[in-house]
Formats: sequence, structure tokens, C-alpha cells
Amino acid sequence: MAIPMTFNPNLFPEFENFTDTYIDISASPCDLSISGLSGVGLMVIYILVFIFGMLGNSVVIYVVCCESRDQSTTDVYLMHLAMADLLFSLTLPFWAVYVYSQWIFGTFLCKLLSGVQDAAFYGGVFLLACISVDRYLAIVKATRAMSQRRHLVGMVCAVVWLVAGLLALPAVLQREAFQMEDLVNHSVCYENVEAESSDRWRVGVRVLRHGLGFFLPLSIMVVCYSCTVATLFGGVRNGGQKHKAMRVILAVVLAFVVCWLPRNVSVLVDTLMRAGLLGKETCNFREAVSVAMYVTEVMAFMHCAINPVLYAFIGQKFRNQLLQALHKHGLISKRILVAYHRGSSHSIASQRSRNTSVTM
Repeated sequence: MAIPMTFNPNLFPEFENFTDTYIDISASPCDLSISGLSGVGLMVIYILVFIFGMLGNSVVIYVVCCESRDQSTTDVYLMHLAMADLLFSLTLPFWAVYVYSQWIFGTFLCKLLSGVQDAAFYGGVFLLACISVDRYLAIVKATRAMSQRRHLVGMVCAVVWLVAGLLALPAVLQREAFQMEDLVNHSVCYENVEAESSDRWRVGVRVLRHGLGFFLPLSIMVVCYSCTVATLFGGVRNGGQKHKAMRVILAVVLAFVVCWLPRNVSVLVDTLMRAGLLGKETCNFREAVSVAMYVTEVMAFMHCAINPVLYAFIGQKFRNQLLQALHKHGLISKRILVAYHRGSSHSIASQRSRNTSVTM
């Protein structure tokens, strides 16, 4: 089933929606139906991401809370990151219905879910940057007292959520559920701003999201992890620790870039196209950009389900804590716990040192 652009607003409110495309090119002879993309298929993908995101992030929160007496700074960041991804996942069923048909949930939920999604997005990205800084301090500046940072982690997380909430306010204030004049009986959830100011609003939101939501945290991650890798390969850690830390660090950087770089590139191209800075446009090019907007949105949404795997499940410490928590609540036998510990005794011993451990 092809998705006609005139009947499927883009779900990611801060980036774009397809009603804008319809309005901008209503006089164009181009037939911009997006062939090959199924509304049912997209809905199923969002539901699956919702399920895995809820399950994975709930497990992370559960395990970290069970180890409340022995939490490191990274553990606290991981718990807040899981909370951000959990909140983001909670909004996906509503966007799944939206991409399949129209917005049927009214203005209140339009504002609330848009604000929650924005706050969760900003909070998650900022926490990723905080984790990179935390790993830099733990590995590169290992001689500094770890206890000094533990007193600050709660304050840092509070500031992250405060800033994320403030950055989400524009969506809460401007977004409404309303019916498009050009479409009969079709409701959308979008910024209800005057036509003459809509372009400035779109550019402002995109600059904000591009700068604060991608390039700034990515720059922090690249700098911190580059220094961390240089330290790990500088002969100050044993070989096993180097490879484990390197594997997780590469996963952190690659996951963020793979999920969000295509989205930012497609939005940038769409912005340049709308501004008429790409030369003469063709119908094929417009359709290609529209398809890219849909596909990269799916990739971006998947990040909330990938995070638990990258930051927790591939980490030895998390697996140990998860098994301990399951044994504590009688969900696995002591025999299974002992057998696992025997198979990973070397890894467990190497992580008992707080100054040299790589928590993730």
C-alpha cells in the first residue's frame, strides 16, 4: 500500500510533517505518493520498538534500583537514560496510530505527548554526553577522587531534565489538534502558527534540534571517547580491559551516529530544498527526500530500544547485576548463578577495582 503524502503527516513534530509538503507544492504537477511504504508496516514497526523499548529499559531501571547501595556514577546516568528512553517509548503507540490514519487523540494529548517526546529526546541525548564525560573522568583522569563526582551526579541529572523540559516547551505551547482545510475529515497534530511565521518557526526549531540535539552532544562524545581510547591504548590498562572498553565505546558512538546522522542529513536536505538552494528540483528528487524523511525517522525512533542493549546488556557488570537480582527474587536457581560466575570469574575480578573498571 502506498502512502500518499497528503494524508500522512510526519510523526516527528520538531523536524517536519508531510502536510507542509502538501501545502508547499499543492500547485505542483508531481504525484508524490510514497510507493513501497505501508502505513500498516510503519505502525507495526513502531509498536515493536515500543515493546522492546519498554521491556529493555524497564529491566535496566529494575537492575540499577536493585543495586542502589553500590551504584556508580555511570549507573545513575544509565538509569536516567533508561527513564528517558522509556518515556520516549510510551509515545510510540500514539504515533503508530497517527501514521496509519490521522490524529484522533485531541489537543491535550497532542501537546502532552509532543512535550514528553521532546523532553525524552533532549534528556536522552544530553545523558549520552554525560556518560561520555563520566567515562573520560573515570579512565583518563583516574587519579582524581571518584567520590567528588558522585556528589554531583544527582545535580547534573536534575539540570539535564530541567533543560530538556524547557526545550520541550515550544512544542507544548504551539502544537494543537486541528483539521486541515485542504483535507476532508483529516485531523493532524502540528504547530498551529500563522502562515507568515511558519517558515521562521520551522527553521528555528530545526536549528535548535540540529545544534543542541545532535552536533553538540556528538562533539562531546567524540572528544571524550577519543581521549579515552588514546588512554586505553597508551599502555595504562591491561589488554582485556582495552578490548572490552573499546568495544563498548565504538558501540556507543556508532549507535548514536547511525540512528541520528541520517535523520539530520535528510532534514538538512529538505530544508535546503524548501529554501530553493539546491537548484532546479524534480519530482523524483522530491519523492526521494520524502522517502528519506520517513525511513530515517524510523531509524531515529529505534534508538530508544537499542540503548539498553548497548549500554547494559553487552556489559559484564550489568549481566552480573541482572543475574544477582533474578536470583534474589527467586527467578533463577543458585546453580545457574554459580555456573555463570565460574565462566566469567576473570571478568568479575577485573571489575572489582573502581579506579580501573569500565562500568559500561
